[in-house]
Amino acid sequence: MRRKDREMNADFALKITDKCEWATLATVCDGKPYCVPLTIVRIDDFVYFHTAKEGQKIDCLKSCADVCLCCVGDTNRLNSEFSTEYESAIIYGKASEVTDGQEKITALKALCQRHTPKNMPNFDDAIKQSLSRTGVWKISIDEIYGKRKKYDKDGKEMKFGRME
Repeated sequence: MRRKDREMNADFALKITDKCEWATLATVCDGKPYCVPLTIVRIDDFVYFHTAKEGQKIDCLKSCADVCLCCVGDTNRLNSEFSTEYESAIIYGKASEVTDGQEKITALKALCQRHTPKNMPNFDDAIKQSLSRTGVWKISIDEIYGKRKKYDKDGKEMKFGRME
């Protein structure tokens, strides 16, 4: 990381992973980079996402399990300068398809609880209709890094993991 003064610890990075609205998954397929936005949920040391069972993303994941996931938390564009407050997490890991039925349902339920909690009364019906055609993948969290640019109430940048 170039800006070590903005580096945050792994606990901070996990909190960003847990609260980001969506993340971007980066893969390499046939020597070319490919990235795609995802909705995610973390369960212990894995990040789960749902997907179709075929397509470019699946082809990439099957050809190379090494992935990078970028999560962005809160941002704030500053009006007084050409800059932005931000917080982010980068995860390196290996992606694998979830084939166990119960693990798939657990991951999908956690995804739905996180992203569409008001629709949970319809979860069981949705699972009955679409589980067989829904892919679920997980990413092992092998490395995680957090970074932040934020100012305190006095306008001083909080460096080296300093919290308010």
